[in-house]
Amino acid sequence: MSRVPKLAALLGVGALALTALPSNAAQSSRSSLAAAFESASAKYDVPREVLVSVGFAETHLDGHNGAPSQANGYGVMHLAANNTNTTMSEASKLTGLPVAKLSKDDTSNILGAAAVLDSYADQAGLKDRSELGEWYSVIAKYSHSADAATARLYTDEVYKVIGLGVRTAGVSTDPRQVAPDRGAYAKVAPLGAKVQGADYPGASWDPASSSNYQVGRTQAITTIVIHVTQGSYAGTISWFKNPSAQVSAHYVVRSSDGQITQMVAEKDTAWHARSANPYAIGIEHEGYVDQPSWFTDAMYRSSAALVKNIADRRGIPKDRDHIKGHSEMPGNDHTDPGPNWNWDYYMQLVNDGNPNPPQYNFTTWGSGVNVRSAPKLSASVVTSLAGPTRVFVECQVQGDTVTAGGYTNSWWSKLRDQKGYVTNIYIDDPNAKLPGVPDC
Repeated sequence: MSRVPKLAALLGVGALALTALPSNAAQSSRSSLAAAFESASAKYDVPREVLVSVGFAETHLDGHNGAPSQANGYGVMHLAANNTNTTMSEASKLTGLPVAKLSKDDTSNILGAAAVLDSYADQAGLKDRSELGEWYSVIAKYSHSADAATARLYTDEVYKVIGLGVRTAGVSTDPRQVAPDRGAYAKVAPLGAKVQGADYPGASWDPASSSNYQVGRTQAITTIVIHVTQGSYAGTISWFKNPSAQVSAHYVVRSSDGQITQMVAEKDTAWHARSANPYAIGIEHEGYVDQPSWFTDAMYRSSAALVKNIADRRGIPKDRDHIKGHSEMPGNDHTDPGPNWNWDYYMQLVNDGNPNPPQYNFTTWGSGVNVRSAPKLSASVVTSLAGPTRVFVECQVQGDTVTAGGYTNSWWSKLRDQKGYVTNIYIDDPNAKLPGVPDC
């Protein structure tokens, strides 16, 4: 029996619209994504935890409708086509699928990545594929990083995801405590252990290729520009080291914990904002403009501390006339940091404010999600969320048990701005009970 009719029967009503379920298309998409991982894992003998965790580290399992990343990577699994990463063409040869389909179809993209990982496992002579810890060198190779340190950075992040588990976009994995066999990478110093940043004590130093920036400045520094990477942290660092990239930024900030890597000295001109490059400092933030799950409290606070330090050292006013988004710079056609970047919160942090912590800020998923007057399916509908929406969760409480989208949960979030409750199933977080949010 399908979950939707079962839930409707439970409610004793004939109309599905009164449930908190997303559209049939949204449910189908999430269900097909989970099925795609299952199928690809079985066909190519790649553990599902490895496939899902690589995809989550790359894109949070969002294919972005086939739009490319900064490094010309596509889809949920970031199959790439650039001068150092040819996983897209490899996937096409291994599966027989055309590049156009591998780029835009999630199921094909996941299948292609599994085929590539399978071929790398064969090359590595991996015998017991069920041992997750043995996949370290294979995952590192999949990253096609610029050097061993960046490859370790990438692969350690994937294993962190394996350890935490995933629950997003209708796909879930249980947390697995795995001791990765780093092999030759055990002797490689983690990126965070590198020498202190040239200008900011809170950053590690990992320089971009000298082909991707200009030594010196032709104008005084007056502006700090906020960017979003359109890719992963490790992938961005690797891309800025690629001599063919012809792009760079002074700093890159990681989503999960706010780690900062400086790649261009502030005295030099990074290539990040076209005509504004001579007078601007560029800060890249891991993530995608259309996916607010990347913009964590740790990222906001770490980045704000960096901006405050730069502004204070260089006499730059800490206001929106001097701290700008990439989209606000002259002669640019970019949209970052986009509508999901919380400028009000960020600027309060830059100016030593103490606003409500954004660990209470979450994003919903699905469409037509009902917010109710109480944590009960029988409670009246206060409003309906048309699509993914940024919400502020005041607190959470146990209420009616809801089964939807492949999940069952009795926890509900109280939404401050919508003045009602929504089941935690539709809060895009891997935990049934949201971490850091108090009980009502």
